[in-house]
Amino acid sequence: MRAPVFWLISFFIITESGDGILGGNDDIETKRELIVNKKNHPGSVQEYELLLQVSYKDSKEKRDLKNLLKLLKPPSLWLHGPMEIVRAKATTYCGNRNGVLRCTCEDGYTWFPPSCLDPQKCHLHMAESPQSCDCHPNNLTQSVNFCERTKVWGTFKINERFTKDLWNSSSAIYSKYTTGIEIQLKEAYKSIQGFESVRVTQFRDGNIIAGYEVVGSSSASDLLSAMEQVAGKAQAGLRKLFPLEDDSFRIFGEVQCNSIFFGFGFNKDEYTLPCSRGYTGNITAKCQPFGWQVIRETCVLSQLEELKKNFSVFAGNATEAAMSSLVQNLSVVIRQNPSTTAGNLASVVSILGNVSSLSLASHFRVSNSTMEDVINIADHILNSASVNNWTILLQEEKHASSQLLETLENISVLVPPTALPLNFSREFINWKGIPVSESQHKLGYNYQTELFPPNTSTPISGRVIIGSDQFQRSLPETIISMASLTLGNILPFTKTRNDHVNGPVISTLIQNYSVNEIFLIFSKIDSNLSQPHCVFWDFSHLQWDDAGCHLVNETPDMVMCRCTHLTSFSMLMSPFVPPAITPVVKWITFVGLGLSIGSLILCLIIEALFWKQVKKSQTSHTRHICMVNIALCLVIADVWFIIAANVKATVNPSGICIAAVFLTHFFYLSLFFWMLMVGILLAYRIVFVFHHMAISLMMAVGFCLGYGCPLIISVITIAVTEPSNGYRRKDSCWLNWSRGSKPLLALAVPALTIVTVNLVVVLLVLTKLWRPAVGERLSQDNQATVVRVGKSLLILTPLLGLTWGFGIGTMVDSQNVAWHVIFALLNASQGFFILCFGMLLDSKLRQLLFNKLSPLNSWKQTSKQNSSDLSAKPKGTKFFNALQHKGTYAFSHTGESSNDIMLTQFFSTE
Repeated sequence: MRAPVFWLISFFIITESGDGILGGNDDIETKRELIVNKKNHPGSVQEYELLLQVSYKDSKEKRDLKNLLKLLKPPSLWLHGPMEIVRAKATTYCGNRNGVLRCTCEDGYTWFPPSCLDPQKCHLHMAESPQSCDCHPNNLTQSVNFCERTKVWGTFKINERFTKDLWNSSSAIYSKYTTGIEIQLKEAYKSIQGFESVRVTQFRDGNIIAGYEVVGSSSASDLLSAMEQVAGKAQAGLRKLFPLEDDSFRIFGEVQCNSIFFGFGFNKDEYTLPCSRGYTGNITAKCQPFGWQVIRETCVLSQLEELKKNFSVFAGNATEAAMSSLVQNLSVVIRQNPSTTAGNLASVVSILGNVSSLSLASHFRVSNSTMEDVINIADHILNSASVNNWTILLQEEKHASSQLLETLENISVLVPPTALPLNFSREFINWKGIPVSESQHKLGYNYQTELFPPNTSTPISGRVIIGSDQFQRSLPETIISMASLTLGNILPFTKTRNDHVNGPVISTLIQNYSVNEIFLIFSKIDSNLSQPHCVFWDFSHLQWDDAGCHLVNETPDMVMCRCTHLTSFSMLMSPFVPPAITPVVKWITFVGLGLSIGSLILCLIIEALFWKQVKKSQTSHTRHICMVNIALCLVIADVWFIIAANVKATVNPSGICIAAVFLTHFFYLSLFFWMLMVGILLAYRIVFVFHHMAISLMMAVGFCLGYGCPLIISVITIAVTEPSNGYRRKDSCWLNWSRGSKPLLALAVPALTIVTVNLVVVLLVLTKLWRPAVGERLSQDNQATVVRVGKSLLILTPLLGLTWGFGIGTMVDSQNVAWHVIFALLNASQGFFILCFGMLLDSKLRQLLFNKLSPLNSWKQTSKQNSSDLSAKPKGTKFFNALQHKGTYAFSHTGESSNDIMLTQFFSTE
């Protein structure tokens, strides 16, 4: 029966190299049954450890394989320069038992660290003798923890100044220290049973901190105990050569981290080494529970540093040709030196960013060959294997990935229409540019791409659709689209969100042109992830943002998004506004709101100035209290609407947005309920002519209705919908419509109900007014009735909120342009209409205001006369009097019904 066996063969290969190391995160390359794990020693020697998996039939064949190891020669196919095999060892053998792979150690070796082979797939049986490792996978090509000799570690401190030459294994000072230390320690430990070798593994800064490793064939506890017994002898030998610091000599049976790169260490230890020859900068690792983790790395290829210097030299008088040459040289350097260290990534992003900025400022154009070089460079640094190095880079330079995306977009728009169409399809990025033609009027724009995630043959597709209706204006020059899967992994999410980009990152660029609607279709990378959000990258806030983007449809494998941006008044009642009229409605909204707020403030000032004069009668007092509260609620609601429209819906803290939504909702509801109070009082005066209610009772009912009911509705709405994140819209600070709870109905239903009730009141008023006033000649009946009805409609329509009835049209027929324009025009300007028809048509207020503002010297005398005889009309009121019905104040007359008198009283004509 053939049983597989795994041999761990360590080759320490000597070749010419630089000082220090390049990095500690180099990938393991797997080819069939051979794994090559590159390890760079912090000196001129590069070390490579090979794992060789072979099979044998019997014990004889096993012995032959061991003998073969001694005859192996260094491979010459994948390395250059002089090489030698320093050591070869067979440590671990495995057999198949009942479908489970069981592995044990060769004589003289034990499992180190305690986890065996693959910690996630294998289990170490500690109680058995010898200890065995059981694994379920068929092959162990990714295994890292094989059987080893027993190891014990030690450190001590030398009171001499540290020099960086101690990081260079080819330097004289390195040789001096390592040779002296190893000779003295071997002399001290040679009498220990099971001792095999001692080797200096590291020098660290802090005076000189030396670390060494002892290998033996006895158990770890026995070896450690024996070394502690001869510790005095070891220290005495070292003091013959070096000034040792007292109490610095320590021995450890276990270490948390151990590697050829950084030596051994303990939890939270940090170790910094210089980069290897040909690179500038340093690399720093930190000891974590799972081993050494690189936390900082600035290893930059010397040729990239040279390119950065060259750019700074000619930046002042750069030309298009110089920019193209620089990009071409950068592409060549990267192609010849494919290592994507964090420092190299930062340098490439910096160089491309400088090229982009200078080209934009100088209005340079980018040729098709230069654009291809840029895409080749981007494809290299977006290699999925470089994601770990991007993670290291982003810890120090948080904006690097965002800068790369912005740079690619900026360079892309510099490609002239004459150089298009172009299509560059690479492994990690796809780029396509087209010149815009008349066909976009009919066909719109369609971009589709496919990218393949690492280690899979299933493509991930992305698609962009822009309808032909978006190209009915003057056409743009070009449309550029690009897509990448790696960008989704390196553009960061906020720490408070546990989200992942589950599709390609697609960027579509149309320079100097706005599109109000765009559809994007993504296939899912991981179909098991749920709750998709449609987002775009916000360069200003350096975060993903879902403002203006909505989920249209989701299937098990696909997500469809629709993106647009809305800030309009008509969204108060409508789920959405047609993109074609968004700019118009937006302009109407903010102009109308500005005019409305100014008018309402003027209303409140007028009421404050003449409050004593207007509250003399119960009816007048009640009416003006309602007017003040309507003006106050509307001005506060309008101000909060403007605040909400200018708050980024996804910017932290989101409480600002929620507060704006709540207060806008509350004060608009209060506005409607105060308008309902006006309607109820008006109906009360018409129906119950001779019945009088105490003003205190009226005000109690008014304030409970005007503020109590809105508060209850607002609090219940936010309490029910906010826990499920359904309270506000994702694209703007306003009540949501897209979720099942639809909290927008908490405004729309009360508002439209109040509008309906007030419409009934207005019809009742018009019925009572449809008759001639007392004292009018029959020939004037029709004319007087029309004047009364017209003036009543002008006063009551804004005061009772009838214009909000157009909200029904925006909700039912949301695609109709007319409904949105009319709604925004009438309701954004409601405060202005209240000032004109609710205040300035009040003849008593007009009179008081005229007297207050009259520039005549005799204004005091005129004021006295007017206070005793309100029927006297100053010249300046001729225009307003033309709108007023004659004889309104003739309370001594007896009309056809006393309802006429009470009605004119409520219309502010006392």
